[in-house]
Amino acid sequence: LYLPVENIDLLSRYGSAGGEAQLARLGGAAWQARVARIKGRVRIMAEQLIKIAATRYKARAEPLIAEDGSFGEFCARFAFTETEDQLNAINDVVTDLASGKASDRLICGDVGFGKTEVALRAAFIAAMAGYQVALVAPTTLLARQHGKVFVERFAGFPVKIGVLSRMTSSADAKAIREGIATGEIQIAIGTHALLAKSIEFNHLGLLIIDEEQHFGVGQKERLKELRGDIHVLTLSATPIPRTLQMALSGVREMSLIATPPVDRLAVRTFVGPWDGVVLREAVQREMFRGGQVFVVCPRIDDMQRVYDRLTTLAPEARIISAHGRMPANELDQVMTRFADGEADILLSTNIVESGIDIPSANTMIIHRADMFGLSQLYQLRGRVGRGRQRAYAYLTSDPKRLLSPQARRRLEVMQTLDTLGAGFTLASYDMDIRGAGNLLGDEQSGHVREVGVELYQEMLRQAVDAAKSGRGDAADDDAKPAWTPQINLGLEIRLPEAYVPDLTVRLSLYRRIADLADPQATDVLIAELVDRFGGLPDPVKNLFSVIELKQLCRLANVEKIDAGPKGLSLSFRDNHFSRPDALIGWIAGQSGRVQLRADHRVVVATPLPKPEMQPDACKQVLQELVALL
Repeated sequence: LYLPVENIDLLSRYGSAGGEAQLARLGGAAWQARVARIKGRVRIMAEQLIKIAATRYKARAEPLIAEDGSFGEFCARFAFTETEDQLNAINDVVTDLASGKASDRLICGDVGFGKTEVALRAAFIAAMAGYQVALVAPTTLLARQHGKVFVERFAGFPVKIGVLSRMTSSADAKAIREGIATGEIQIAIGTHALLAKSIEFNHLGLLIIDEEQHFGVGQKERLKELRGDIHVLTLSATPIPRTLQMALSGVREMSLIATPPVDRLAVRTFVGPWDGVVLREAVQREMFRGGQVFVVCPRIDDMQRVYDRLTTLAPEARIISAHGRMPANELDQVMTRFADGEADILLSTNIVESGIDIPSANTMIIHRADMFGLSQLYQLRGRVGRGRQRAYAYLTSDPKRLLSPQARRRLEVMQTLDTLGAGFTLASYDMDIRGAGNLLGDEQSGHVREVGVELYQEMLRQAVDAAKSGRGDAADDDAKPAWTPQINLGLEIRLPEAYVPDLTVRLSLYRRIADLADPQATDVLIAELVDRFGGLPDPVKNLFSVIELKQLCRLANVEKIDAGPKGLSLSFRDNHFSRPDALIGWIAGQSGRVQLRADHRVVVATPLPKPEMQPDACKQVLQELVALL
């Protein structure tokens, strides 16, 4: 089944897990029925989302306003210069807290771009206004680190902080729970232990969720119960992919922190088999400049083997190990010792993935990198390069094993995304792997399996828009499939392989070109193509002309255009033009050049001896038709 490239928008990607996809016959009605059924469910879901948003929007929360003096003093303790985006995000949050409405904001910023600072300032405002703050982090280590940062920054202010995780002894945990219930502890930091039913907050005003993508659906449901009329702030480095994010855009405010801190350097990334010579040099270079090294293994069982390899590579290095099965206090000691510089190499599993901040560690070696997912690799790499020095990441694989195509693609993506702030690009690569099951809870991953990732997101976006604009009954319009005009010109229309050699890039460009909606976006994309690949060859210019004609066809409700040497003919969709009287007047005024035939086709007789004259002739006729509306 062939499809013209200019109509590539009719194709949508099903997803990577296509093994159990149900196929429907081309001529049958099964697919339409399936799409209509999912559309109905998606509409209900969008209405629920909008309802949640509306209840939050109506929910009044006490306006939390920062006192200038103490807030200024607290901000001055920040050891770095804020970046422009960071200041914008902080202002957004401060405005949210003062608005008197319950806010729900997502802060997307890359690893090490200062999201924690935004959370610190929000927590300060809420705590000083007499409310409790809950900060939920995905791992024990991250909760411990946040606890340390908060205690240091809040020193000297009348705010009591409690940290709850499996590292907290049971006696302390009991005291902290009581403190939370009586309101004595104003800032509670913890892992999902904070979400346990046994914990009652006295006067919760702000909930901060760090690295939301690590929480399971059940935990998120519990978080949603906590969110009634309180402010919610979510921090994430690799957010769920942008399209879902846009679908959610009516439900959530979002701030981006895309500018890296001053004098931050990108991490140099190397991908290759485990090579003793290269890695020995890497470890020695890091130790020589007084730094430390992370070595990460995918499984606890591999750690002993890697430990033996490391001792032969760098016998002089001091190595300590950390993994999730260690007793809590031992893990705590290991991390503290490493942070205090008592060891050169930390050999661990990916428990160091989230938010661990050790500026002196600037080399990361990942053993069997092919066994990690994209966002995990990205987060792991974000553990190094947090200071001013250049950091290095080595993603190694086992030379004796053949990599699967997906694993190879992941490693290639990691090697190409070595600029600062690549988290968002990564999230879009990661669409399949992570984007499917994250919106309202469990149910939607089933829907995604039925119709595929992209079509589902498109439906969701339309349904959310309809629910927002109050057209909940627009179900009948929704059930009709989106239509695409057919344009037949005798021209070559494509991106030649010689112009864009990489197939994946070519397909994504076709998709972007097909999605163009206005002249401004078209100009931006043409400028990008010229910048990346050089001047536009004729077939590419023709492709842009056809896309422009499609935009005009949609406006004029023209379903099909055929152009040839003697002129062009066009037919209207459902034989309908919204102002037939104006159309008849226009035809009459063309002095016999235009005819309306019995089969409702409009024929324009105009000699077009050269094929390249056709796009402009079509454009002129279409513009005249649009002007009649």
